[in-house]
Amino acid sequence: MSYKHANRQQWNKLWARLSTAAPPTEQFTDRFDVLVQHYTESQRAYHTLTHVDECLAHFSAVHQLAAAPELVEAAIWLHDLIYEPTRNDNEAASAQLAESWLREVAVVPEKIKQISQLILDTAHSGPSASFTPGNPALLDRALLVDIDLAILGAPATRFAEYEAQIRHEYAWVPWPTFCQKRAALLQRFLDRPQIYQTAFFYEKFEAVARRNLQQSLQRLNR
Repeated sequence: MSYKHANRQQWNKLWARLSTAAPPTEQFTDRFDVLVQHYTESQRAYHTLTHVDECLAHFSAVHQLAAAPELVEAAIWLHDLIYEPTRNDNEAASAQLAESWLREVAVVPEKIKQISQLILDTAHSGPSASFTPGNPALLDRALLVDIDLAILGAPATRFAEYEAQIRHEYAWVPWPTFCQKRAALLQRFLDRPQIYQTAFFYEKFEAVARRNLQQSLQRLNR
């Protein structure tokens, strides 16, 4: 199973920084192949390695803003380890699996806890993330949530592809039901005072994301 050599190198460097094992074991390099297996499962269309790559690309533009960039990067790699469209606990399951991987390579418990929380935040199930300049940990959480939602502000062609990929993942849901549920989700994002909580992502994506979501709602509500 192939994935870009540069990605494997990036993964290995990250885990070497996170691990307190001396010397680092081979477990974290072996986990890369397992990660690729997870992200290439047949039920996935959007939640794939391409999504990870897109998130990493967005992170590269803001990594200097993060209080703990290695933790945010780890959460990007691991946040969709488990993805089964019929489940409603994918983020929790991903966090649980990530915790076991992190323990295997002797990541300190506090960092494991923080990475797990970052993964859980990508469920986007509660109020939008918020932070204050005096709380760097909350800034990291807001950055990751914004990175995960950056697709909403993608150019029209990529956004249309994303919507088709989501529909493919939920092809088992009858179209009327899908439209109803999807429209409700998108409306919740539109109802937020801000979709993006960090200045970088707000300035770059907010206006486009709102336009994309409004147009999507029009299609879903026909």
